Amino acid sequence: MLKNSKRLTLSLAILIIAILADQIIKFAVKLSMFKHESIRVFDWFYIYFTENKGMAFGMELFDKLFLTSFRLVAVTFITYYLLKIIKNIKFPTGYIVCVAFVLAGAIGNLIDSIFYGEIFTDSDGRIAQLVEWGKGYGDFLHGQVVDMFYFPLFGFDWPEWMPFVGGEHFIFFSPIFNFADACVSCGMIAILLFYGKYLNMSFKK
Repeated sequence: MLKNSKRLTLSLAILIIAILADQIIKFAVKLSMFKHESIRVFDWFYIYFTENKGMAFGMELFDKLFLTSFRLVAVTFITYYLLKIIKNIKFPTGYIVCVAFVLAGAIGNLIDSIFYGEIFTDSDGRIAQLVEWGKGYGDFLHGQVVDMFYFPLFGFDWPEWMPFVGGEHFIFFSPIFNFADACVSCGMIAILLFYGKYLNMSFKK
């Protein structure tokens, strides 16, 4: 078991590296690709530049300002929670690492939502540019989240006789996501698979 100071250092290292990696990828895509431009890496993996106003994996269920505010609250809560469990020796380092990745992903997408509208021109029909603060495509807290990873692992056409989906083409896996989404998803999956009892314990305490 690592000491509290080492666990804090490890968490900070994860946050810095993951957030930097996320933002470097997003800047590279935003400043070099048109929206909806696609680069084939393999048959099952594309860099497909898109932006969304909503949640992870391109979902748009709520108003943009609400989602940004929700992200701010979530980041604040997860930060508090991470600091709390770092100090508690009952929580293993692996669990802390998972929570740190979830926090890093949440912060990564929050950065897009808060700042990107202010510092980037739009990518509709052109490659975006960095501009002076306030001359971008949107207002403060109204930035769009940059997504780029697309894994159409396989696809097929549903039989015509199938109700609701007959004749439609099915693609697995169709969501387009970013590195921050991956951090959140992998962190949460690892928690559920390996550290579920600690999550349950943390809400009881």
